[in-house]
Amino acid sequence: MATLILVRHGRSTANTSGVLAGRTPGIALDDRGAAQAAALPERLADVPLAAAVTSPLQRCRETLRPLLDARPGLPLHVEDRINECDYGDWSGRKLAELGDEPLMEVVQGHASAAAFPGGESMRAMQNRAVEAVREWNARVEAEHGEDATYLMCSHGDIVKAIVADALGLHLDLFQRIHVDPCSVTAIRYTRLRPFLLRLGDTGDFAGFAPREHPGGSGAAEVGGGAGAP
Repeated sequence: MATLILVRHGRSTANTSGVLAGRTPGIALDDRGAAQAAALPERLADVPLAAAVTSPLQRCRETLRPLLDARPGLPLHVEDRINECDYGDWSGRKLAELGDEPLMEVVQGHASAAAFPGGESMRAMQNRAVEAVREWNARVEAEHGEDATYLMCSHGDIVKAIVADALGLHLDLFQRIHVDPCSVTAIRYTRLRPFLLRLGDTGDFAGFAPREHPGGSGAAEVGGGAGAP
């Protein structure tokens, strides 16, 4: 079956301001995010792509724009099922203040039971995203052959949820996965099982350096975080 290249959108203005953007309109890439997007065509230069699929949100479209400019014949499809998680009443709030919400403990340790007030559950988020991947795998294979590769540009929690499914991990463990902005994750789907070929690859190891204010709580950043400073 097809090989899927998953790209998390480049760093956004919400990432750098510590806000959980969710589906809030008008969230653009910041300067670093734009530079990450501009580098994407070269990073993927040796990868033949049959199609590009994107979340409908602005930051994902902006991430793919340089790639589409470099490959004018590459078809782009908008897929609502890989949209950002609907965080409901949490959308637009500071992540620092959300850390005090009782629900955050559930999000961190028992994601399959977490449902955002006024939004969706994390289980529903994973189900729709995985369903989209399965259907796109079949479509790409039918149209381009079993060795075809295609790309999806989505969001941190969506990418992590898809990876967890590919690895056979329960959703309660998906917070152990981390993907930085504009990172590339690759999954090859076969008749027997998926193979995780790359996870969160940015080609940049700055994120491994000690931070000035390291966090020791072990909590995962809802929405995916801003990446290396």
